[in-house]
Amino acid sequence: MLELVKAGGWPMIPLLLLAVVALAIVVERFWTLRRKEVLPPNLGEEVRNWAARGQLDPAHIESLRRNSPLGALLAAALDMRNRPREQIRERIEDTGRHLVHRMEKFLNALGTIAAAGPLLGLFGTVVGMIQMFLGILDHGVGDVNQLAGGIGKALVCTATGMIVAIPALMFHRHFRSRVAGYVIDMEQQASALLDALDAKSVAVVRARVGQGQNAAPNQA
Repeated sequence: MLELVKAGGWPMIPLLLLAVVALAIVVERFWTLRRKEVLPPNLGEEVRNWAARGQLDPAHIESLRRNSPLGALLAAALDMRNRPREQIRERIEDTGRHLVHRMEKFLNALGTIAAAGPLLGLFGTVVGMIQMFLGILDHGVGDVNQLAGGIGKALVCTATGMIVAIPALMFHRHFRSRVAGYVIDMEQQASALLDALDAKSVAVVRARVGQGQNAAPNQA
């Protein structure tokens, strides 16, 4: 392996650095985008039970906001629970955009590595070929086998660029797809919470109407 790195020359250094950065991003995103961290099990149902029982004090909501991305989205809806449904939905959408941006952190860098890896590898190969042909210009063709070996060494950079870029591209697509799936699940949980808040509002109105009707005969 060390011989291949030496054969590729100095362009191998940025390629290896890109490989290390890509690996760090992949490990970090796998850890951060675990499902139980983004969408804790039963959290949506628990919050809907809070809404049904009227347990929506500020401490509950603030704790929910710090819980997870799903918790932050549901807390944003609860902050606006006394507003019309359209205003609540607008707040959910605005909060959702910020959460998506947070979940996609470093993915642009990973996509850049996937695109730049082959180009940097090709650049290293071109540099190696130029150096080889300059050597031929100074010393002649010499041994054909040595010439073939020089071409092979020059192509090491291209191969390394592809080795870096292909996994980076695959993981970039994977994480984008995972985030998109989380967004759909979060939207479903937010819609279910809105329905629960609407049901709570209807129940409160009916209770008030019932109390008013009971009070009227007593006054008569």
